[in-house]
Amino acid sequence: EGLQALQWVTMEPKPREWIENFVGGSDFWSNKIRTEFKRNTDKFDQNQHDFCTHFHNMLDKLHKEYVKEYHLTGVTWNFKPGAMDAKSFSAPAAPPAAPAPAAAPAAAKPAAAAASGGDEGGIGALGAALKAKGNAASGLNKVTKDMQTWRADYKGGDKPVPVAKPKVAPRAKVIKTKGTKQCEFKRQGMRWCVEAQTSEDGVVEVAVTDVKHSVNIYGCFEATINITGKVKSVSIDACEKCKVLLDTSISAIELVNSKRMQVQVRETAPTIAIDKTDGILVYLSRDCLDAQFLCAKSSEMNVSWPDENGDFQEICIPEQFQHKLILDGATPAISAGVSDLYSH
Repeated sequence: EGLQALQWVTMEPKPREWIENFVGGSDFWSNKIRTEFKRNTDKFDQNQHDFCTHFHNMLDKLHKEYVKEYHLTGVTWNFKPGAMDAKSFSAPAAPPAAPAPAAAPAAAKPAAAAASGGDEGGIGALGAALKAKGNAASGLNKVTKDMQTWRADYKGGDKPVPVAKPKVAPRAKVIKTKGTKQCEFKRQGMRWCVEAQTSEDGVVEVAVTDVKHSVNIYGCFEATINITGKVKSVSIDACEKCKVLLDTSISAIELVNSKRMQVQVRETAPTIAIDKTDGILVYLSRDCLDAQFLCAKSSEMNVSWPDENGDFQEICIPEQFQHKLILDGATPAISAGVSDLYSH
């Protein structure tokens, strides 16, 4: 899944988006490896965990640093292809020998005859020399911007050469984190507090050992958080572009005030509550297909799950509904149904 991102060399004009499309899928399969060789089991293998972490960091830095700096709109090719021939490296030829003195009658020829000569002198000789080079403009110098006197910069008399505009430095990357950077367990409230984590922190591991513990994730940006063990509940607040992976949640998984999130449930979770969140993709396991979703004031919500063949399917959660008053009974009521927009 992750190796498909290497096709960015053929993608134009936005190769970074192509790589980013496969980062999530790569993390999904990497987490399967982490689950198979997870900690506190006989099959635990640190090399497998390190491989997943390094592979994620490689794809992450590929599109955030290397491609952004050197190939933002596609692979930058050499615009002057071709290699220098051997003649370019050979020693310069010896100067030709001085010509023999011309005969007196030849020196006495009128200059007009030389200027109007045929194929062996004058204009004819100049044309033959240009044709011999193959390209009449091959020996001409390039006219740079400061030599173009017809430009508006030179109107009204001689003016100094226009100074080139300084290059604008690229804008620094904005890290949208909130809260105090931490990832620790607090006995007051029996909860794990994960705050202000970013992609620079790698995969943030949260190992839950007691089912009474809950996990609160707040103010993270582009972070990957892996929760192992059975947890009481998971709360995600004010996060953006984060990936959260967990084994089992006894009660609900809550997301609020977040953007462009990904959540993967490897085992089970009864309820997933989504509130004021724009952009959320939830991966469910085969054991979690009966989970229910509670959504309010959210958009771009999608659910993905494996079918009988192990291939992942995806469907969107409706955002538009149609309502109708029901006044037949003693108590007024109103119906709610999914809009016809989602019937196709």
